[in-house]
Amino acid sequence: MNVRTGRWPFHYGWVIAFSGALTLFACFGLARFAFGMLLPAMRAGLGFGYDQMGFISTGNFAGYLASVALAPFLLRRFKPRLLISLGLALIAICLLGISRSHQFAVIFALYVLVGAGGGFANIPVMVLVSHWFRRERRGRAAGLMVAGNGVGIIFSGFLIPYLNRLLGEQGWRSGWLILGAISLLIALVVALLLRDDPADLGLEPVGHVRQLAETDLVPHEAPGAGRILLQLGALYAVFGATYMVYGTFIVTTLVEQFGFPEGTAGMFWSWVGFFGSFSGILFGSLSDRIGRKGGLMAVFALQTLAYLLAGSGLGTLVVQASVVLYGLGMFAIPTIMAAAVGDYLGLSRAASAFSLITFGFAIGQTIGPASAGLLAETTGSFAASYLASAALTGVAVLLAALLPKPR
Repeated sequence: MNVRTGRWPFHYGWVIAFSGALTLFACFGLARFAFGMLLPAMRAGLGFGYDQMGFISTGNFAGYLASVALAPFLLRRFKPRLLISLGLALIAICLLGISRSHQFAVIFALYVLVGAGGGFANIPVMVLVSHWFRRERRGRAAGLMVAGNGVGIIFSGFLIPYLNRLLGEQGWRSGWLILGAISLLIALVVALLLRDDPADLGLEPVGHVRQLAETDLVPHEAPGAGRILLQLGALYAVFGATYMVYGTFIVTTLVEQFGFPEGTAGMFWSWVGFFGSFSGILFGSLSDRIGRKGGLMAVFALQTLAYLLAGSGLGTLVVQASVVLYGLGMFAIPTIMAAAVGDYLGLSRAASAFSLITFGFAIGQTIGPASAGLLAETTGSFAASYLASAALTGVAVLLAALLPKPR
């Protein structure tokens, strides 16, 4: 049953999905994924090494890791709407601060706080999927939210090279300044639109009522719940460790190892955003049909091929194919995970379960970029990091195959 309000010609759940897309556009599409575009000019302007830029990126993930650990406790005291709005405001303020900073320690500390704001915004907004949408719509709704990441990548892929051409070596500062201002505006819009629960508006979740009895009222002590959480957490950790290695360093690889002009590399990064915009919807809807296990296996197989091509050194056409494949699978895993926690563990455990598996994701993405930066300093190339990522996602295909069917 899809109940409408008198003010909206559609269920308000889709407004929640749109608000979630805006949230992820800001906290990941701008605050995190723009870093890869800003990295070459920022490194040159500040005189930092690959290892320092890798540690700045890792600082962001460390902040995210800390906020993921705190999120379940904060969600018991504060409503998701408030936590999301404050997280976005923190991101905006820190991005504005980075635009005026010169020292490694200051930039590192501010980017740690940006990561913390991302966790405080992301965890609650993805948990809202299980509250506002029943099982047969969760994958699609989560995919629509995650599409905000891709739009943010497209935006930064065009904006940052333009600013660098216009303003020269200081263009990266204007980039952070504009991203911070946009994030602040989004924080205000999201605070106005979000609602914590369908009951607040006298609504039922989007989907058929019969699904509530079949899938949402899973007992608190569901058989095998601990093992399922470990599997999902391990899969999410692999995703975190691998996709951010590629996302952080692929633009630098294109510019410094393949000789692409920065504008051309930015165009390829925009390709990632374009295909990533469809990634969550495509694989989220697919997982609604074939199950979360099959969806996870398909995405990890796609990512394995993308990383193998990136590390093969077979030429520019192969790398371009890698970029397209990476974009197609980029945001599919978070989409499927947001739906999977509700399927396997029910509404009563969705928030704590998503926080726990995201903790694994955060650990993975904290380790990945720093390790890849150190490896690149040693080998002079990111090829070994891409091949190691392919090996990990290949193992993830096998691990996903061991997941049971939801009750």
